[in-house]
Amino acid sequence: MRRPSEPEAAEPGMAAAAESVPGIGRDEPARDDAVVETAEEAKEPAEADINELCRDMFSKMATYLTGELTATSEDYKLLENMNKLTSLKYLEMKDIAINISRNLKDLNQKYAGLQPYLDQINVIEEQVAALEQAAYRLDAYSKKLECWMRPEY
Repeated sequence: MRRPSEPEAAEPGMAAAAESVPGIGRDEPARDDAVVETAEEAKEPAEADINELCRDMFSKMATYLTGELTATSEDYKLLENMNKLTSLKYLEMKDIAINISRNLKDLNQKYAGLQPYLDQINVIEEQVAALEQAAYRLDAYSKKLECWMRPEY
């Protein structure tokens, strides 16, 4: 039985040539007839159809490119807005840093003005600690004297 895609070999040389072409050899299993497609002669479309197809293609290409350029333009506008907002935030942070620096200088000046008083407080604290130690020693001495002065029964 001959396959539909296999040509009839009228001469022995034709059979050998048919076997060397892929898909025509006898070693392959038979194909299902539903899978085989028939080729039709390619017809050139009419001149008016080609012009219309070209116009349609250029119109669609223009629409596509316009959309791409619009999207890119919108992306750049978004980046520009983000850069403006970032710049404003940095200006705000700069103002905050300047205020903090100014307040820190004021605090350092006030601390420098209070430093003599703080030094006096430290001296007084040391004197109070020394006085307290003297009071403990005096208390201990007075207790010893009391024990010496008391008559024993």
